[in-house]
Amino acid sequence: MVIELNKLEGVKAFEYISMCTEGGATYIKEQIAESKLERIVVAACTPRTHQPVFHAILKEAGLPPRYLEFVNIREHCSFVHQALEIREKAFNKALELIKAGIARARFLEDVPTKTVKVNQAALVVGGGIAGLSAAIDLGDAGFKVYLVEKNTTIGGRMSQLDRTFPTDDCSI
Repeated sequence: MVIELNKLEGVKAFEYISMCTEGGATYIKEQIAESKLERIVVAACTPRTHQPVFHAILKEAGLPPRYLEFVNIREHCSFVHQALEIREKAFNKALELIKAGIARARFLEDVPTKTVKVNQAALVVGGGIAGLSAAIDLGDAGFKVYLVEKNTTIGGRMSQLDRTFPTDDCSI
């Protein structure tokens, strides 16, 4: 696969047994420096668990973390196409996914991250049972809560009930 990928214009492909290890991180940083790489495409497992690792590697290597494109060939190819008779198709699918990741990586931009102060408040629309429950939970969690109800009374459909389950209390 590396040979085929290296035929693509502007692509330098590498293989390493475990890129998300300390050795893999060192290897990636070395390749970035030696080959003057501008974008990184990782074709491996799920980005959910490993993307922060690779973002840190790029940051240490002097590249913006947003210059990383992840191609999840483990869950999208290896795990779902294990039957021997379709392994070649799975390989071709992985190759196409990687090519798509490379094409997308060409357009990645460094988007600045802006940190803004968050007002610890919540707006709950509707003063029915669900809205009141949500407002209470949010208030208990330390949020200032604004409750908006279109009717003149709160409780929603509760007022239409005679008794409530499981305590059989009066609902009014």
